[in-house]
Amino acid sequence: MAIDSSSRSALAQLESLIGSLPPDCKLPSYRELQQRYRLSPATVQRLLADLARRGLLVTKPGSGTFTAPRRAARSPADLSWQTLALGSRAGLGPDLDWLVDPLPPDVIGLASSFPDDRLQPLGLLAAAASRAARRPQAWSRLPAEGLPELRSYLAGEAGGGLTASNVLITSGGQSSLSAVFRHLCAPGDPLIVESPTYVGALAAAKAAGLILVPVPGDSAGVLPDALADAFTRTGARLAYLQPRYANPSGSLLAQDRREPVLDAVARAGAFLLEDDWMRDFDLGPPPPPPLISHDDEGHVIYLRSVSKPIAAGLRVSGLAAHGPVLARLRRGRVSDDLFVAPVLQQIAVDVLTAPGWPRHLAAVRRQLRERRDALVAAVAGQLPSCRIELIPSGGVHLWVRLPEHVSDSAVTEAALARGLAVYPGRSCFPGEAQGPYLRLSYSGEEPTALRRAAAILADVVEC
Repeated sequence: MAIDSSSRSALAQLESLIGSLPPDCKLPSYRELQQRYRLSPATVQRLLADLARRGLLVTKPGSGTFTAPRRAARSPADLSWQTLALGSRAGLGPDLDWLVDPLPPDVIGLASSFPDDRLQPLGLLAAAASRAARRPQAWSRLPAEGLPELRSYLAGEAGGGLTASNVLITSGGQSSLSAVFRHLCAPGDPLIVESPTYVGALAAAKAAGLILVPVPGDSAGVLPDALADAFTRTGARLAYLQPRYANPSGSLLAQDRREPVLDAVARAGAFLLEDDWMRDFDLGPPPPPPLISHDDEGHVIYLRSVSKPIAAGLRVSGLAAHGPVLARLRRGRVSDDLFVAPVLQQIAVDVLTAPGWPRHLAAVRRQLRERRDALVAAVAGQLPSCRIELIPSGGVHLWVRLPEHVSDSAVTEAALARGLAVYPGRSCFPGEAQGPYLRLSYSGEEPTALRRAAAILADVVEC
């Protein structure tokens, strides 16, 4: 109900009057209320009706209007019964909370991968949102596969002869991971993952009831022989990799390992979920094209999200594949939430195809390089006992090895008490951790804050 300022004042006074009266107490008559608050009969009637809808008043025909009965105060309920009813559920732990929970304004944030607002294309977003909202199709039902223009754009980006018919639009990268794991695997199936890897993928796989099979990698990416051996030993039919700037290590799959990786997957008759999460954040020479561009036999499922480069709140991504697997994923996606909001898809394609998008990306890459270099220098200068095993040529993380005697969880807790949020490395390992690590993201803070963060870590680690 829309009311003017005088009515708002009268409403506030009525609420105060009701609060001062005992339950089941009769209110003054309509006429008295009109005179007391200098309101028209219609306004009094609307205000009382609103208060009744909110449960503050009760109207008794023939008797008048009364304050509502109040529920007697009760002691807090014992909800312990829920523990037994819920049981246990793997994969629903707190590991992802750091990635989504907003931090207090006085905390330096190096835990989340999302770039801060200063790196978002706010002008492009505003213009795209305005245009999208005026399009009738933005509020209509789309085909489950998604907006054709967006699917075509993502297909052309991935290369390898993909077309719009090979792309399915999904609700962000995390939703895509969950969809692939749940709809292509059954609980108890093995899933091969690089160790360490993205904590969100680990959480989604555990929630789907999958058995994690870790394989090692190094600065040049996953080891192809270890991948092939894992397929042979476990009979797995799905592997999850991030060939471009893997999260958290920052490794880039070397050129001479790409064909052996594809061969290992093909010999196993399996699928490879290629998560190209950092496609837009090359900070050096462009890396090789996605693995799917060299896959002619339908083994690679390609995932590309636009939430990182555009905005965290734009939950739009695409899955690309050849063959029946895409039909399986489409049916699964329909069962999940029918389709992605058309207005979000339209905003995404408008931003990605805007003339100013390449300029914006170039500016973001310059700032990310500056931030990466500032954090690298600060860690090297202020944390001599720590080691950066790889300075990444893209992405948003540094993977920092702590001294052997130091606990990453203890460092995380102590840093937060000093106003710094970092991510403990142990959460990124599908099995036993290979040592104490921190994952430090430089995408959310400017160089001055990054240097302060290193100083705080030095107080915690080097003491």
